[in-house]
Amino acid sequence: MKQTSLIPILCAVAAATSVPAMAQTRAVTGRITGADGTGLPGVTVLERGTTNGASTSADGSFSLTVQPGATLVVSSIGYNTQNVVVGDRTTVAITLQENSVALSEAVVIGYGSQSKSELTGSVTQVTAKDVQNVPTVSFEQAIQGRTPGVQINQGSGKLGAGVNIRVRGSSSVTASNQPLYVIDGIPVTSNDTGVAFGESTNPLADLNPNDIESISILKDAASSAIYGSRASNGVILVTTKKGRQGQTRVNVGAYWGTSKATRLRKFLNSAQYKELFGEAITNASLIDDSYINSNYGPNPDLAEVFASEGGIDYNSTLDTDWAGAAFRKGKVAQYDFNVNGGDAKTRFYISSTYNDQTGIIIGNRYRRGSFRANLDHSISDKMKVGVNVSLIRSVNDRVADDNDFANPVQLNALPPLQAKYLANGKVNQSTLYYNNLAELGSTNRSGNYRSFSSAFLSYSPIQNLTLRTEVGGDFLSINEELYRGIETETGRARKGYAFESQGNVVNYTTNNTATYAKTFNEDHSVEALAGFSFQRYNQKSVSSEGQTFPNDEFRKIASAAKITAGDSRVNEYVFLSYFGRVNYNFREKYLVSGSLRVDKSSRFGADNRTGVFPAGSLGWVISNEDFLKDNSIVSLLKLRGSYGLTGNASIGNYASLGLYGAIPYADQAGIQPTQLGNSILTWENTAQADLGLEFGVLDNRISGEVDIYQKNTSDLLLARQLPYTGGYNDIYENLGKMRNRGLEISLNTRNLDGKFKWTTNFNISFNRNEVTDLSGQEIISGGRNLSRVRVGEPIGVFYGVKYAGVDPANGDALFYTADGSKTPIYSQAATQKLGDPNPQYTGGFNNTFSYKGFELGALTQFTYGNDIYNIAGVYQAVNGDFFDNQTLDQLDRWQKPGDNTNVPQARFGEGNGTQTSSRWIEDGSFFRIKSVTLGYTLPSEWAKKAMLQSARVYVTGQNLATITNYKGYDPEVNTGFVGGNTTAGVQNGNYILGHDFYTPPLARTILVGVNFGF
Repeated sequence: MKQTSLIPILCAVAAATSVPAMAQTRAVTGRITGADGTGLPGVTVLERGTTNGASTSADGSFSLTVQPGATLVVSSIGYNTQNVVVGDRTTVAITLQENSVALSEAVVIGYGSQSKSELTGSVTQVTAKDVQNVPTVSFEQAIQGRTPGVQINQGSGKLGAGVNIRVRGSSSVTASNQPLYVIDGIPVTSNDTGVAFGESTNPLADLNPNDIESISILKDAASSAIYGSRASNGVILVTTKKGRQGQTRVNVGAYWGTSKATRLRKFLNSAQYKELFGEAITNASLIDDSYINSNYGPNPDLAEVFASEGGIDYNSTLDTDWAGAAFRKGKVAQYDFNVNGGDAKTRFYISSTYNDQTGIIIGNRYRRGSFRANLDHSISDKMKVGVNVSLIRSVNDRVADDNDFANPVQLNALPPLQAKYLANGKVNQSTLYYNNLAELGSTNRSGNYRSFSSAFLSYSPIQNLTLRTEVGGDFLSINEELYRGIETETGRARKGYAFESQGNVVNYTTNNTATYAKTFNEDHSVEALAGFSFQRYNQKSVSSEGQTFPNDEFRKIASAAKITAGDSRVNEYVFLSYFGRVNYNFREKYLVSGSLRVDKSSRFGADNRTGVFPAGSLGWVISNEDFLKDNSIVSLLKLRGSYGLTGNASIGNYASLGLYGAIPYADQAGIQPTQLGNSILTWENTAQADLGLEFGVLDNRISGEVDIYQKNTSDLLLARQLPYTGGYNDIYENLGKMRNRGLEISLNTRNLDGKFKWTTNFNISFNRNEVTDLSGQEIISGGRNLSRVRVGEPIGVFYGVKYAGVDPANGDALFYTADGSKTPIYSQAATQKLGDPNPQYTGGFNNTFSYKGFELGALTQFTYGNDIYNIAGVYQAVNGDFFDNQTLDQLDRWQKPGDNTNVPQARFGEGNGTQTSSRWIEDGSFFRIKSVTLGYTLPSEWAKKAMLQSARVYVTGQNLATITNYKGYDPEVNTGFVGGNTTAGVQNGNYILGHDFYTPPLARTILVGVNFGF
């Protein structure tokens, strides 16, 4: 009875207590917007201290029932989290601010990112914001001239051609000096050597620059040693764009333009050609009465010498511009589209681009179409997944290598007295040399399919700990197709020649990391990273060739009467790596960082495959000290220093192994040894010390960085010459040392910061390279090349005979002897240092002006103190020694006693000053207006009337003007590697610098474009 009586009492109490509770809860509605007033979908709205929450709808609105006195925690990726007290309100309006640290101060580093203020390494980052208003058609143009310590030279004016990038100078002689490229955490194939059989192309041309969110360049050991054995040449990290929470945005753009060569060389016209060569023949006594020659007979006249020696009609009335025949007016067009957006759980970025370029060199065309889809999804508060998928198709109608007679630029050697075409319209083949206009009907095409793709899973099992695993690959398929018709030089004797190859690369990597980050007592912040990585590269190539075709309509090898050759190749390597890093921050003042990587590589000897690469760095944020913290002048003052070890593994995949090759003998198969093995071959090692100062004054209106560094490379990977009696040419060993010392300065200023804005970015870099040890060797390039590698000198320095000008008494070419005197006898001249292809300094200067919707940006680039060996001058600037057409400056030749000139007397066939010497070494310094862009962005209210979020029109000029004393086509394109013969089996190495051999110039391009946002 007593128990029963308690039930209604308890029910009454429960009802009484529940009534006021229900009365005190309230429904709260609201709308969350960004800084521009646009509603943000997918924002998380959580009642603090509970699991009660909601997400905003497509227009940013939400509704939530909360307890009295509730505080709303509003959060979204990319925005600062806000705590909003509800109070008595039933409606709230909240504006989220973008996370400035995440968007502007975060710097991408190896396996993560770090606030710029906490960074202790030397890292230069270029973001999409830095180049968003400057259209670029290639990856390299996005960073050229903007990054201190990074020298970028386009190797040629040919579309899709390779480029040379040097981070703080050259660290190797015969191994690669190219940096390691990492796209979205995955190392990629940056060189198609061994994949492509024909002319080398630039695989990084496959990357769509519009997809790039940021480019980080890791320059010192503290930042790059986390990549260990492949970081001696620096590391370039490319991060592609990701979707952002908020309203879905659609952007479309297009530009169109025309281009022409930056400069064309001037050659002799017909009258000048007759004058110079008539004089040269007379001076050589070929038409003198006393001269008897079995080839020409006595007293041949001038026309007979022209005809018999060169097949040239002296009486021709033609005046053919052969030098101009290699060039044309180019054009470019690009169309791009991207859409991005998402909510708090799922974010996406999708893009597509088509680019079509017609080159300034006849026969050269490049097309690229790309698609990218980046997606990340938050499964829960603790787990995220994501995928980055891209597919690129590129087709390059190529131009032959510079030293190939099929290279159109070599047309400038032909005399203006000869015609391009015959009366029947066919190519004139009765020219002094090969008339490679016949190549225009041939095929020289490289077609690529490329995919940079990755996927990741991130999980946080406990607070402050993040586990991440990612797998990705660079998948490349190259098809090369070459057909040289029956009228070409190659195809004439063979009745047509065809070559085709197929190369496939599967280069995949898995990275697995654990990151723990925690702040203790608000004074101590620690971030620790540990992980391991595995990379496997597999490349397979097959090729075949055939000849004798019915006619030029049949171009496939199946139509060849003779299948003359076949080839197949396989290349593989593996890297297994373990790494870790710890960053410590005390009160935002004192910074400590240390990293360690252990690498194993299949490329090195079985007894020496493991390399250990530690690095450490310190930082002191002086501006956060009490004595500077509250001043109104110094905004930032940070001192940092680092030291560490990195490696270089960029050599052949089997250089450490003893190799055998097949050899046929009397229709029987046999084998022969082809290479000696070296079981202790290991990495090149570079120890680098760096000291840097970062500063900002007047609320960072003036800011910048200064770095000094020294890189000491040891255990150079070199091929040591062996005695010929042993049957082997050389063996790879770790021999020699090299040093780079440098200074880098960058300065950023906001000169005017009102309605009219003017900002300036300036950088300059000094690097001094020196070979300090070669174990008694000296590397000498062969042929007409002058490059050497010798102790006490920079890499690739020019050595040979020094040209001393012309004897004013008789027009003889003179050369310097060992005691400094002059001699006309070449064999008596001394071998000495002639020049240095390494620049004393490089840099860039960028100015941006804006007023209301108008913006003007101008980027200039400069290089000073490097020499270029214009090796083509040995043929085209030799005062009429043979019938190659000559550059216009050869008219300044010596003609009578007393003439003061640098061009010897014209003497046909007598070699007066034509020997290899410093005569064709010139100063390669230049100052270039790299790009100028004028744009106008419509006011937002105007754009909205047109149902647009944004609209912009612009005009851009690229490579507009170049100031230089260099006489060749272009000083920039000639400062990188050029292949050539070398001695004693030493590989064509990175030491052959600054050579120009019929290298086409860059294009001057004018673009007009539009961008629309929806």
